[in-house]
Amino acid sequence: MSGRIELPSGLVTFMFTDIEGSTRLARMLGETYRSVLGAHRAVLRGVFDDFGGVELLTEGDSFFVAFSNADAAVAACVEAQRRLSAHGWPRHDAVPRVRMGLHTGRAVPVGQEYASAEVHRAARVSAAAHGGQVLCSEATALAVTATYAATTGGSTGAAAAATLATVDLLDLGAFRLRGFDDDERLFQVMAPGLERDFPRPRTAEAPRHNLPAEHAPFVGRRAELAELAGLISHHRLVTVVGPGGSGKTRLTHAVAEQLLPAYPGGVWTIDAAAAAKGLPHALAAALGLRPEPGRPLIDTLVEECAERRMLVVLQTCDAAPALTATLAHRLLSRCRRLDVVATARAPLALAGETVWRIPPLVPADAFALLRDRAAAAQGGRPGDGDPQLARLAARLEGSPLAIQLAAARLRLLPAEQLARRLDDPLGALDNDTAGDGRHASLANNLTWSYRTLGSRAAELLRRLAVFAGPVDLATVEWYDPDALSALSELADKSLVEVTPGPRYRLSEQVRAYALRRLAATGDEAAARDRHLTWSLHMLDRVAPDTGDQVRTLSLTELSPYVAEWQAALRWATQTGDVAAGLRLAAALDPWWREHDDTREGRELLTALYQRLPADVPAPELAATYLVHAGLTPDRGEQDHYLRLAETAAGAVPGEETGLVTRVRIARLILGGDDPGAAERDCREAIAVAERAGAPNAAFPAVLGLAELLWRRDALTEAAELLGAARHLETARPEDRGRRTVDWLLGMVALRRGDLVAAHDHLVVALRSRLRHGFRGGAADAVAAIAVRCALGGDPATAAVLFGGAEAARGARRTASFGAFWSLRQASLRAALGDAAFDAAYADGAGIGFDRIVAMALAVEHPDLENGAARFAQIVR
Repeated sequence: MSGRIELPSGLVTFMFTDIEGSTRLARMLGETYRSVLGAHRAVLRGVFDDFGGVELLTEGDSFFVAFSNADAAVAACVEAQRRLSAHGWPRHDAVPRVRMGLHTGRAVPVGQEYASAEVHRAARVSAAAHGGQVLCSEATALAVTATYAATTGGSTGAAAAATLATVDLLDLGAFRLRGFDDDERLFQVMAPGLERDFPRPRTAEAPRHNLPAEHAPFVGRRAELAELAGLISHHRLVTVVGPGGSGKTRLTHAVAEQLLPAYPGGVWTIDAAAAAKGLPHALAAALGLRPEPGRPLIDTLVEECAERRMLVVLQTCDAAPALTATLAHRLLSRCRRLDVVATARAPLALAGETVWRIPPLVPADAFALLRDRAAAAQGGRPGDGDPQLARLAARLEGSPLAIQLAAARLRLLPAEQLARRLDDPLGALDNDTAGDGRHASLANNLTWSYRTLGSRAAELLRRLAVFAGPVDLATVEWYDPDALSALSELADKSLVEVTPGPRYRLSEQVRAYALRRLAATGDEAAARDRHLTWSLHMLDRVAPDTGDQVRTLSLTELSPYVAEWQAALRWATQTGDVAAGLRLAAALDPWWREHDDTREGRELLTALYQRLPADVPAPELAATYLVHAGLTPDRGEQDHYLRLAETAAGAVPGEETGLVTRVRIARLILGGDDPGAAERDCREAIAVAERAGAPNAAFPAVLGLAELLWRRDALTEAAELLGAARHLETARPEDRGRRTVDWLLGMVALRRGDLVAAHDHLVVALRSRLRHGFRGGAADAVAAIAVRCALGGDPATAAVLFGGAEAARGARRTASFGAFWSLRQASLRAALGDAAFDAAYADGAGIGFDRIVAMALAVEHPDLENGAARFAQIVR
């Protein structure tokens, strides 16, 4: 004790100090610890004397001191920490880390001691501190003033005032001290020369988690919450993997909050990207632990967590993948009741790891999130309507980051305009002033992943960016036979999505970013030329059959390549190979017609004409003009391109007379508004083909003539003509899949009232059209089966099927039969009544085309219906 006999009375400030980790320090230093302890005591006692402190108790490495003035007590603590730091200790790891606690309260000494609860409160404040830290109670903070020198005077008061001039008090919040029922607000004493960063105070009722309070509500992902919670409950290491901005951290925090009751030892989250001092230090700070002298911090962590049932959430593991994996391995192998959840763009590759890839937001959740964030971004005021927001959300690929950026952009643009700009999502959503944060923009987010790629993986990503859609492994290896390792790296790092097949897909955001990188390298032209070559290679594979027999044209088989061929064709219109572009245009012609993309086809062809070289073969040029004439609804434009085709075909040597015949037939069946003249033109076209020895070329004229005969009820002639044309259809691969002969025979049978023949022909046509992707033709077949149902006495089914045929919107229908369908629908309306017809029609339009086709195919064959004439003779 000091030599002071008189103890402070009244408002007294009590100080407690001790050395953090003194036992371990003593074991580490051995005999040297005695000198360290003595020096520690000497330093503190010198400070007590300088600032008027009365030493009441010294035991081991601890002190109990009383001050008559709170200012002096605070100044003494600051000075003590400074002198301890400045002292010449025998070793760098022998510096005693002293924790100090202050509390001010009324107390009256009894003899040479105090019997007051304020003493116990001061001791608990000290126990809450960490080594090197000074904590004080709210009472001490209130008692500290800047007038110590004026009220007390003398050298002690001046020293305290000088020290206090540099002091700040940091409010740490309210804590429950052990043994007390009320909360105590604690303050950290801050001053130059003192450490500033410490874990939370060590209080009896420590928090059970450090999960952040979110700024906005968590929207959607109900299924993912349940699935991920189930995985964590059954596996010790779960890694949530996905691209940046996919919501991994937010989802993991939401699941962790749900799982708090299952982890009595708490849920603790750390972010590798923000762990400036390393992951062990970040976790120790979350748990309220401090480094111990001479001991690796990981050992301190393992000892603390060894028997605790707790969950550790490691965020942004990509920032330090090796260190994160090491920490997870050490914790899991040494702490048997501890579980780990990690979030990363790539797996940790640890034994026992369960990798769960976060899916994009489902459309309903994407819409709900966009609506919520858009309302917040616009000050809660209503903006775009739900339909516009839903269309915008559908273009954002279920990416929470893209949705967040789009919501902010809605302050500038309406949803409809923004959606139209999303062919380039980086250009539409990124802001040049967004800053460097990895989630500040799509470009920053993708750069975070791109910079971790090896050179081969980065090159493969740039090459894949020229593809319009997913590719298979054969395509990847066509580019580079040794690309499997690079592709695996891209998939692992969430830059390539693996879809069923398997096929490998770039999101629109990744594709836009990779195209920018490709342009920056100067390799875009070479990559797109290579893509054009691949497109022709695939066209050659799809077009011919193995035995020199061209296979039936199937839009279903072409559909995986259409987007690629269109992308390659666009490149050909700019700087690519024009001849290759002409071949692709011819291949795309049936797709454009079926899907009502004829305007795009005409625009691309027109762009190709601007770059036509002089040596384009005449047959290819004539065929291209024929394609163009078939794509335009304008009679004048049709005639113009047919004349060009005729001129080009005329330059072909005589053995190519089939091309000339095709052009002449096309001009003949162009027709007009006079049915009689149109019938004569069709007959002339058939005769031209026969004289030219190319009867197959007359097939379009045969179909046109059959339809004209059907219109004027020349049903027998139409049936004979169609029966004779079946071999023509079989010989034309471009027409076989449509089964137009069967469809028209079915229409003839409907006119005749022969439901058996109509059913047989129409079902054949519907199955073939559906199989080969002719959706518009399938809708026509469904409408015809609706007529068959109406004639067969089932008007309700007929109305549903008519409504369902309209579900094939955007597909090419046979416009010339529109009046026939309207007449039949009017008859149904009269039979059912307006309300019943409208309800049945709406049901059909609403259930989707696939279900309507199934319903049409399930219509009972007339032979099996009760009372069918064909089976009347065997009825008993």
